[in-house]
Amino acid sequence: MGAVVERHLSGIHAVRATTQLLQRNRAMHPTAGMHEAADFQWWWRSPRRTDEYPQLFWFDDGGPVAAVIATAWGDATALDPLLLPDDDDDRAESVVGRGLEHAAANGIEHVELEAVPDGPVERALLRNGFTPGDGGYVEGWIDAAAVPAVSPIADGYSLQRRTDRTDRPHHYIRRSGADVEARLLQTSLYSPDRDLLVEDDEGDAVASGLFWFDPVTRTGLVEPMRTEDDHQRKGLARHLLTSGLALLVGAGAERVKICWSPDNPPAANLYLDVGFVPDRRTRMFAGPTGGVPG
Repeated sequence: MGAVVERHLSGIHAVRATTQLLQRNRAMHPTAGMHEAADFQWWWRSPRRTDEYPQLFWFDDGGPVAAVIATAWGDATALDPLLLPDDDDDRAESVVGRGLEHAAANGIEHVELEAVPDGPVERALLRNGFTPGDGGYVEGWIDAAAVPAVSPIADGYSLQRRTDRTDRPHHYIRRSGADVEARLLQTSLYSPDRDLLVEDDEGDAVASGLFWFDPVTRTGLVEPMRTEDDHQRKGLARHLLTSGLALLVGAGAERVKICWSPDNPPAANLYLDVGFVPDRRTRMFAGPTGGVPG
């Protein structure tokens, strides 16, 4: 590793640098770290007040080696320190501390953070006075060889790809805004062929799932998955998930990741039954950027 320099990037340029960093992470370890490159590309789907925030990166001669990314979620701001798998506690302490300082200098007074238990980032947060709170997510993985056959779809429904429905507004507009498709198409990993929806017999989208494939790392990600309330418990989510997994394996994915909330037993039961294996549960932290949380 050559000399490391700090740089600030914003907008889609920050998304691209984050993608490079997380691909570098995956090249070093098949499952380490909380995030995939596709996570941040999915978050780009809607305009946010952090779009022009000067995101904090560190680069060496080979590209980005660390970052602290701020993402606005409504009134809250998430801060994600991103490290490489071989970074130690001293490196994590430096990155986290600088990230908090940078956020405070740019007017972000309070942040929410997610961390792997007993990892370098969590230990850095604890040393900075943060304490774990409620929340967190379960991360699960499935190997390509374990992906099951596509389950049948219920009568009165059909599976479609976004490429089959380009004559209609995108099915994520209602929840993600009018810019969702244009912004997704700015990213490198979004594929309309793996942007799936289930329609009822009236042509309404009643379930959807987005299946991301990273050809650099041979990794797949399922994000998001949703079935409308009136159409649940009909096997639509299973059909959607197994169809998407088949597409990812067909594209060359060696393993696929999905995350779920422990407070959502139906989702957990589906993912476990399909074959995802829980790897860990993350923990949430929150507090001010300028001092020890109260």
